[in-house]
Amino acid sequence: MTTSAGNARPLRPEQEGADGRSANRAGKDVEAVRALEVADAVEVLGLVASLEHQAFARLADDSRQAPRLEQSLALSRLAARCTERRDRVLARIEELGGDAAAALGRFDGVLTDFDTRTPSSTWAERLLKAYVGYGVADDFCRLVARGLDDESARLVADVLDDVSRSELAVRELDQACAGDAVLSSRLALWGRRLVGEALGVVQRVAQRPEVARVLDRAGAAEATSGAPVTGARAAQTPATVFNELTAEHTRRMSRLRLTA
Repeated sequence: MTTSAGNARPLRPEQEGADGRSANRAGKDVEAVRALEVADAVEVLGLVASLEHQAFARLADDSRQAPRLEQSLALSRLAARCTERRDRVLARIEELGGDAAAALGRFDGVLTDFDTRTPSSTWAERLLKAYVGYGVADDFCRLVARGLDDESARLVADVLDDVSRSELAVRELDQACAGDAVLSSRLALWGRRLVGEALGVVQRVAQRPEVARVLDRAGAAEATSGAPVTGARAAQTPATVFNELTAEHTRRMSRLRLTA
């Protein structure tokens, strides 16, 4: 009995050439996609590293302005840890073949407008600004990191998992607001202003092509992981990103017993 495979005719030279060109194009397409994903990962890691670099400067300045020596010491130690986290992210950028300094520099001053629009007039306002305003930026990085390769995503999650920065602010603000309804009300209003300005920064960063693509991949990952979504890649659409960031802000304010 003769099989269909046995009766198959050999490919003509022109067919072999066409198949080879098709395979070559497919290989090049895969390489191009991979190169784009790496470039996008370098951009997002540059954002994370830049935020840690700027947090170092901010915490060092906070240490200088702290009203008590104990606070100053704690803040200076937190600042030192920021440099360690920053350098871990920069090392990952170099592992991916990126230029660490260039990636960091592309986000230089990303929070300048936020800082200009939200000057703190008291120590309590300064603490809340660090806890709320910069907390939104960290939350956004956590969301974006879902669209990175596994190793980079784990690194970002680990870097941003250090709760010591927020614990100091929570402890100090709890003490300041205890029995002071006027201060609590004022800080609640301040928190609303901070989150509004911080979300404005997020909106601008999310529009950068590289960041937008990683957000898109994060949405696709959520959709295929069994997480509840409402439509294709809905988990990371801008509206849903802002909803999730706002929900995190509400939880953050609730820890202080302040109205979001």
